[in-house]
Amino acid sequence: MPRRPTVSPDRILAVAALEFAERGYAGARVDRIARRARVNKAMLYYHFGSKQALYRALLRQIFSSAAGRLHAIATSEAPPDQKIDRVIGEMAAFIAEHAFFPAIMLREVAEGGAHLDRDTLKALAGVPLAIGAIVQQGVAQKTLRSVHPIAAYFTMFAPILMYLAGTPIRKELAARHLGDMSSLPPDLFVQQLQRSVRLAFAVPRTRQPARHTRHHPHRTSHLAR
Repeated sequence: MPRRPTVSPDRILAVAALEFAERGYAGARVDRIARRARVNKAMLYYHFGSKQALYRALLRQIFSSAAGRLHAIATSEAPPDQKIDRVIGEMAAFIAEHAFFPAIMLREVAEGGAHLDRDTLKALAGVPLAIGAIVQQGVAQKTLRSVHPIAAYFTMFAPILMYLAGTPIRKELAARHLGDMSSLPPDLFVQQLQRSVRLAFAVPRTRQPARHTRHHPHRTSHLAR
C-alpha cells in the first residue's frame, strides 16, 4: 500500500504567500514555491492541483482567519464603540503578523479581483460583514451615528492597509533624509486612527438652546446707580 504524503499544506501555503507577495500571481512560479518549501512539484500538485487553486486556498485561509478574529469581537459583550477600537487594533495586528498581506491585497484590487472565485469572495466578505454587524448594533442602540457599513469598513480598513503597505517607502525616505516618517510608529498610528474613527462615528451631541435674558431698556441696574 503506497504511503500518503506527509508534507503539511500549511508549509506550502506559507511559502506561497511570500512568492505571491513578491511577484504577484502572474510572476509566481510553482517550481520556485516547491523549491522554497523543499517539496517536489508533484507533492504541491497533490495538495492543491494547480497554481490557481493554491492561490485561492491561500486567500481563503487569510480572509477566513481575519474574519474569524473580527467575528469574535463583533459577538462579544463589549459596547459597539469599544468593539470598533478593538477591531482596528486587531486588523493592524493581523496585517503585521501577515506581512505579505498588503502586497497581495493591493495587487488584487489593482487587477479587479480577477483571480477570486465565489468561495474566495465569500471568505473575503466575512471581514466587512463583521464590521457591519458592529456598526448596525451601535446605530440600533443609538451609540453610533447612522453610517453605511461599507463606508465604515473602508474608513477603518483602508488606512491601516495603506500605512503598513507603505512601510518600505517610509524607510527609504528616512534613509535618504527626504522626510522624517518615523515620528508616527505603528502603535501610535493605530491609536490616532481609533480616536479619529471614534469621533467620526459618534452620535452628534444635541446643542442646548441658548438662554435669552430679557432686556428691559428702562430698568437700570443697581450697579449703574
